[in-house]
Amino acid sequence: MSLEHIPDGAKLSFDVASAGIVVGTLAQLLPHLAALLTIIWTLIRIYETDTVRGLLGRKRSID
Repeated sequence: MSLEHIPDGAKLSFDVASAGIVVGTLAQLLPHLAALLTIIWTLIRIYETDTVRGLLGRKRSID
């Protein structure tokens, strides 16, 4: 399998992400970080619901 069709910048990004995952896994930080990011994402999604927007008096912007 050849990776010649993938730009060098993308390869570097994946290499850096891979190294971060390895370090995070070895330091046992990754599960905690994943949980924190999941909580933040869920709170953002709840904050953006129509119900919460209505309670806060925010109107939905036209996309």
